[in-house]
Amino acid sequence: MSNPALSPHPLTRTAHTIAPRGVYLIVAAVLMGAGAWFMGDGIVALAVFAAAGTFAALAGLTSALASRHGRADSDLQEQIAEFIEHDASPSFMTNEEGEIGTQNRAALDRFGSKGGQTLTRALAEVFASPAAVLHRLQNRAEALGSAREDLVTRRGHVRLAVHRIGDTRFLWRLEDMAERSNGGRGAETISLPMLTASKTGTVLFMNEALRKLVGQRVKTLDRVFTELPVQSGEEMEVAGADGPVRTLISVIDGTGGRQEIYFLPAPEHGRAYAGDPTAFDTLPVALLKIRMDGTLSESNRAARALLGEVEPGTSVSELLEGLGRPVNDWLADALSGRADCRPEVLRVRGKDQDVYLQVTLTRTVEDGRPALLAILSDATQLKTLEAQFVQSQKMQAIGQLAGGVAHDFNNLLTAISGHCDLLLLRHDKGDPDYADLVQINQNANRAASLVGQLLAFSRKQTLKPEVIDLRDTLSDLTHLLNRLVGERVRLALNHDPDLSPIRADKRQLEQVIMNLVVNARDAMPTGGEIRIETESLTLTEALSRDRARVTPGDYVVVRVTDEGTGIAQESLQKIFEPFYTTKRQGEGTGLGLSTAYGIIKQTGGFIFCDSVPGQGTTFTLYFPAHSRGEEAESEAPTRPAPRRAPRVGEGVVLLVEDEAPVRAFASRALRMRGYTVIEAENAEEALKTLEDAALSVDVFVTDVIMPGMDGPSWVREALKDRPDTRVVFVSGYSEESLTETRDRIPNSVFLPKPFSLSELTATVQGQLH
Repeated sequence: MSNPALSPHPLTRTAHTIAPRGVYLIVAAVLMGAGAWFMGDGIVALAVFAAAGTFAALAGLTSALASRHGRADSDLQEQIAEFIEHDASPSFMTNEEGEIGTQNRAALDRFGSKGGQTLTRALAEVFASPAAVLHRLQNRAEALGSAREDLVTRRGHVRLAVHRIGDTRFLWRLEDMAERSNGGRGAETISLPMLTASKTGTVLFMNEALRKLVGQRVKTLDRVFTELPVQSGEEMEVAGADGPVRTLISVIDGTGGRQEIYFLPAPEHGRAYAGDPTAFDTLPVALLKIRMDGTLSESNRAARALLGEVEPGTSVSELLEGLGRPVNDWLADALSGRADCRPEVLRVRGKDQDVYLQVTLTRTVEDGRPALLAILSDATQLKTLEAQFVQSQKMQAIGQLAGGVAHDFNNLLTAISGHCDLLLLRHDKGDPDYADLVQINQNANRAASLVGQLLAFSRKQTLKPEVIDLRDTLSDLTHLLNRLVGERVRLALNHDPDLSPIRADKRQLEQVIMNLVVNARDAMPTGGEIRIETESLTLTEALSRDRARVTPGDYVVVRVTDEGTGIAQESLQKIFEPFYTTKRQGEGTGLGLSTAYGIIKQTGGFIFCDSVPGQGTTFTLYFPAHSRGEEAESEAPTRPAPRRAPRVGEGVVLLVEDEAPVRAFASRALRMRGYTVIEAENAEEALKTLEDAALSVDVFVTDVIMPGMDGPSWVREALKDRPDTRVVFVSGYSEESLTETRDRIPNSVFLPKPFSLSELTATVQGQLH
């Protein structure tokens, strides 16, 4: 270990200061002893002799402490020296004033001998103004024991760390960090001049092309530019090796305040780049130069890869669209300085597939006139993800709204049709009011059908799935379809002979096919042919289209094709939204395709549409193929335990319904059939009623969704003390809302709203039997 020119360490100085104090005490003891000798005998002389002895003892103790401190300091110094000797990073030991006492071999190799000098002076060659940094770190080390800070220097990144040793010494360590990745290093071999600079204006990297242009490697931006600050998109003067050079500047902001500065050829000074006029074209950043009139003056290779081949003089508005206002207005704002240079995402015109670009405009000067420099980046994937998210959120919101509206309407329709049933019981067919009541009842049923379509879109309608063969289903439906299409339209069916079965609600599936056929008929006012084709298809790879992904597997595919007017491309993304229709007012509700969409999605399938205006439309439906082996277990009903069958009208029913009109109708209907009915407005009231152990209840009839505790929750609580009670769940939503809880509730059935008087009484009687 080499410690040249070491200054005394703090602990060494402590020992040195203790030793003189011992000498002073000895001198004092000698003087006092001499004074006592001359005084002769007496009490005063004895006291002086005693004091002299005390001083002599203190002098001995002080000398011993000095020797001990000296040895401790020497041992500590040797231990620290051995510890840092072979450290690859330069290390220094300093006192409180920053004077270097010890430095390891790495520090000697890099900085030379600095013993007795300050650390501030030693590190001056590493980074500018080190005094402030060292003072800040030493203060933090005094308070916390250690501190560190990462610094950007001319040679790269370094980490300066300090640890407090004892009360008055500090150990400093200077660690070179691996060069962080930056765009500059990758640009070393390109012919376009560029540099990377820190936020303080220090040049961190210059590529070979810029070094040739400037003539040397420089350390700060003011050695490159004749004027600062650097303005992206503007022509600036560079201090070239052969004199000032005009160049167009492009600045790309990086992390940590860094900037990558590219030097593009100015139009009249292409010679500035060592005879390489293709530098702008080979730049790996997509760039456009735009004139005042909104036309292109130049585009580089990367920009043409995004836009396709474009000729100078082409208007930007012919290439890009999607601002919601004319593109030329946006360009005019940027030219005038009114725009804030905020990036805009625009769609490329004329592409077969959607291509989106993020465009940033920067004002510049070309031939002495204002112009624009546009930086392009591909945002297609980002825009596609955004569109998928927005569409998903919109469809989910509309579905929730439709489901909520349908639930409330089902409650109203239950009350309307139920009380209508009660009135019909008091009127015979000869009564003048009978026909009016029948009309009310029929229109209530039509309204229930419309609500069912809303629930189908929101995927909350009640399905009764069964295993069906589409060939049989479509054959049974052919007669009705032929009546629907009329005489001018031909209906052709073509089936796969090996078609697999599917599991779906037959009635709902027929509704989907009828909706598609009716739409195809309306699209062919002069006649034509509608083809319905089926096939079995095995997907070995996932199919992704229209923001959906069909996983690999076996599917049954149904295609409904017409020769009609077709659907415009801008409408294809909206046709499955509820209430959207291209038909004239009064010709459609806009619920047909949205209903089909909801039914197929709830069945686990997919629906896609392909259309060419003027040539026709094809709707393609994918249904998961059903294995015959799955039928037995999935369709085997669980029979409740047998019990004594009471006579019709015998039994006690606890009716729990928060909607007063529905509760009033159901209560009267059951009482008319002879049942004893106990009413409760909510679950809490029902449980309080059941606290009476003497009360016998045969059937719970309860709504599923209620304020406070819901139906399944209170029923599970009640069944703890009454395990044999049967349950009838009613709801304006589908049975799916009960699926997760119903499996754990024995002896229960589901009755969807709206229900009639006879359906309610028959369901209750079925539970009792």
